[in-house]
Amino acid sequence: MPRTLNADEVRAAVPMRDAVAAVRDAFTELAAGHFTQPERLVFGGGRVLVMTAHHEPSGAAVVKTLSVRLDRDPAILGTVVWTGDGEPLVADAVAVTTLRTGAVTGVATDLLAPAGAGKLALLGSGAQAADQVRAIAAVRDLREVALHSRTTGNARALAERLGDEFPAVSFRVAETVEDALADAEIVNCATSSETPLFAVSALPENVHVNAIGSFRPSMRELPADLLATASIVVVDQIEAALEESGEIIHAVREGLLDRGSLVELGAALPAPPKTTGRTVFKSVGVAAQDWAIARSLAASDR
Repeated sequence: MPRTLNADEVRAAVPMRDAVAAVRDAFTELAAGHFTQPERLVFGGGRVLVMTAHHEPSGAAVVKTLSVRLDRDPAILGTVVWTGDGEPLVADAVAVTTLRTGAVTGVATDLLAPAGAGKLALLGSGAQAADQVRAIAAVRDLREVALHSRTTGNARALAERLGDEFPAVSFRVAETVEDALADAEIVNCATSSETPLFAVSALPENVHVNAIGSFRPSMRELPADLLATASIVVVDQIEAALEESGEIIHAVREGLLDRGSLVELGAALPAPPKTTGRTVFKSVGVAAQDWAIARSLAASDR
């Protein structure tokens, strides 16, 4: 019988710092061509997603199947199946997905944000939000977090919960997006919005922006002029971004962003770029991230 892990067991086995390290390694291997990673399969207008990756050096593979309902909490349900040298492993997909999505944000923030950045604006209070904060705290000395959500009650509850988890960090709920962004050094967007969350003029001149919420061509969290004027735009994988990121697709189509200027995360890791002004990381999620977390889960029982 396969080993089965629920959400709590996933989190107990892989702390966020370990997840960041595992996902960083996976992107380095992805850039080196060590993964076979087919395009994500989408069924029912995006209601069912299937992602898979095979790591050629080890022979290990992962398959994730998700049911997605944006009007449901949690919006995603499903399973992650790992097949390696030992017994198969089945893990809760919500925990794996939020953990690996937080982890890739941590990798990108460590790459692109100033070393002293410690003020975070978090837009969104759904299932992904808490791990976005945990990821930033894993790579930076986080001091202040301003949360903004269209559901203020959810933002308040999240601020209280995270305040207990990070007592040295100051959490506040911002009534407007502009208030949340005013003095941010890092911005994390984790919503299902189909229209940009803010105007580029609301951002400080020097800020790193992560956007992980949108994963369909119809969804857009970032304004196109941010992508047009940022000093660097990093994506998890160029082909995936051009297929699934509404922000990237729109900006390229309108001639505001040259697809040739996009930088893949794995390619940037060995020689971190010198950055100035505003920087952007856009992620739609790739299966190598799930593989990284699943490998860590499999190793945790050895």
